[in-house]
Amino acid sequence: MIIPPYEAEVRFADLDLLGHVNNAVYLSYFEMTRVHYFSYLLGKNWDYRQEGFILVRNEIDYLKPIFLYDQPKITLYVLTFGVKSITFEYLIQVNSEIVTKGKSVLVAFNVAENKSIPLSEKLITAFSTLKKNEL
Repeated sequence: MIIPPYEAEVRFADLDLLGHVNNAVYLSYFEMTRVHYFSYLLGKNWDYRQEGFILVRNEIDYLKPIFLYDQPKITLYVLTFGVKSITFEYLIQVNSEIVTKGKSVLVAFNVAENKSIPLSEKLITAFSTLKKNEL
């Protein structure tokens, strides 16, 4: 299955005084990218309360600014699977040029029981399609 990148819409409220997207907004873009990919891979009826995630780490490399009329496209890859965690990589492109790179670590979490849980086989199988090839 080929999943199209998430297409973020840059809002005027996303901008800082310099006229480019504020650094904190990128985390929202990454969050919406995860929602986009989870929806494609696990469906809209996925029970996030039983098989959810908590975000434990973010990293962002700002390579070039994003401006109001840019049309950023964000691709998500899986870097690693742990027993209870998954590490994602994000590439933001504007006009096919990479302008931002990011990573996040999420831990599988059962909200109802308030505890971390192992990654499910269903999730590993679904997200294995996004595993980044090592060169």
